[in-house]
Amino acid sequence: MTAPSPSATVTPASALAALVAGNRRFVGGRPQNGHDVSAAASVSGGQQPHAVVLGCIDSRVPLEAIFDQTFGSICVVRSGGHVVDRAVAGSVSFAVDALGVPLIVVLGHVRCGAVTATVEALRAGEHPGGDVGYLVDEITPAVRAVGADDPDAPDKAMRAHVAATVERMRTLPGIPEAIAAGRVDVAGAVYDLDTGWVELLT
Repeated sequence: MTAPSPSATVTPASALAALVAGNRRFVGGRPQNGHDVSAAASVSGGQQPHAVVLGCIDSRVPLEAIFDQTFGSICVVRSGGHVVDRAVAGSVSFAVDALGVPLIVVLGHVRCGAVTATVEALRAGEHPGGDVGYLVDEITPAVRAVGADDPDAPDKAMRAHVAATVERMRTLPGIPEAIAAGRVDVAGAVYDLDTGWVELLT
């Protein structure tokens, strides 16, 4: 699959700068991009997003809003605890390959329920059943890396999980070559539920 040529002005760095500027507007109470039907109609014929953001399903973290992005600006992929399965990996790859997106952002958030559930499961020595158990299994390495008994394990593990997911994004098929050529970059970040700020980790 051949990626379309993105605008010459949209580099990984400029895409990240657009998200950071949008987050500043959001926190400052000066958003520029509302969810207006005219904005949706204006891009209905095609799209040229500048980022794909992988985040959690948490209802308190609406990705387009916290980055103050309008229709057609970013591709959004969400799963519990931003866990990566084949569907998530394929979605990110599609955004890069088919849409020419130059930036992948992995966004964790404080007080993540999936990470907290994993910490609690390891502390109790109990494993949840069903597909929730899959989320726990995928987040467990990050919790083990920081130590489940650490009082700050949920926050530390969430950050470790973001870092691990960033590294996984860097190894998706075709991404290492795109990074080496300067066409794509991957960034990790954490959203603060209380202040609205997005902290860049990488």
